Amino acid sequence: MAFFRLGSSPDSAPLVRGDGMHLRPPEMRDYEAWARLREVSRVFLTPWEPTWPADDLRRYAFRARIRRYGEEIARDEAYPFLIFRDADQMLLGGLTLGQIRRGVAQCATLGYWIGAPHSGQGYMTRAVAAATGFAFGALRLHRIEAACLPQNVASMRLLKRCGFQREGYARGYLRINGVWQDHVLFALLEGDAAAGRR
Repeated sequence: MAFFRLGSSPDSAPLVRGDGMHLRPPEMRDYEAWARLREVSRVFLTPWEPTWPADDLRRYAFRARIRRYGEEIARDEAYPFLIFRDADQMLLGGLTLGQIRRGVAQCATLGYWIGAPHSGQGYMTRAVAAATGFAFGALRLHRIEAACLPQNVASMRLLKRCGFQREGYARGYLRINGVWQDHVLFALLEGDAAAGRR
């Protein structure tokens, strides 16, 4: 994993390189590919995500999203990424290191989504490995937390493959698909063996 800062503006903030892929913050030039992948993946993603706003896939909503992301990066609050395959620059999904807490915590929350056509091919495992390397390296975090629905077996397997350990169970933790739902809680520490291999 390698990390490069492309410039000082939020538009050209972090680029994270991983195994055959790279992660970078979304830009307006990504709109068409992003909207197409999200639309074709809507049924696949709906059970695992918050309810999409009616205008979620519109260009102006994406523009507002980009602006918000730039502000979050500039304030060191969150690092949202799109995931691209190096071989053909294909957009695969997205990943965010968010809710960054500094001071005595040095912690972030990991969230991710993969497009339906790319699911089950190991892309997200490699993307999470690259992101955790960035988190423990360039961001100098100590802890990364993640949560998933108890019925999301694929997501739990992914987190375990990436070295995350199950830490608990939170009732009514997040509002997913319009309903407050319980989540299984996981975490990875910078000192964990899996984190040391990044």
